[in-house]
Amino acid sequence: MPRLFTGIEIPPDIAERLSFFRGGLPGARWIEPSDYHVTLRFLGEIDDMIAADVDAGLREARVRAPLTVTLDGLASFGGDRPRALYASVVPTPELVELQEEHERIARRAGAAPERRKFTPHVTLARLNREASPEAVARRLTEAGVFPRLTFTARRAALFSARTSRGGGPYLVEAAYPFADADFELDDE
Repeated sequence: MPRLFTGIEIPPDIAERLSFFRGGLPGARWIEPSDYHVTLRFLGEIDDMIAADVDAGLREARVRAPLTVTLDGLASFGGDRPRALYASVVPTPELVELQEEHERIARRAGAAPERRKFTPHVTLARLNREASPEAVARRLTEAGVFPRLTFTARRAALFSARTSRGGGPYLVEAAYPFADADFELDDE
């Protein structure tokens, strides 16, 4: 059974700009740019009935306008034991409201509550023990000034993660367009 999560896709031009930050960090397993996304609600391995109920809930969710997503810096999760390098996403009220809606839909479908605080981000690399806190701090410093990257999200998606050690490949299982949204990413 695949692991599922809801999120927002990153457009190819933004993914290409983010890919410039790849490399230069021992112990990093870099995410493919085509797999970059902003997770709204991680569901994990859930049964088909819960997955169908989540899908139905997302299809019936209130219509919302496309939203502006801004990436504004590089950071890492894990402190003294770094586990991921990411691009931070500005938590606008619209984005937080969308995430809260996905949380309500997941709970209503029978998924366990998410215990982690929502910290919107795009994971660029997963880190193992070789990635020391000093090496991560050095990489963040060497990356230089992060240019604010902004795009308009025109839909949310239900993704599956195929069996791997994390980091993709991710497939869009279903998409949920926002109001008046013409979406341009490929549905492969």
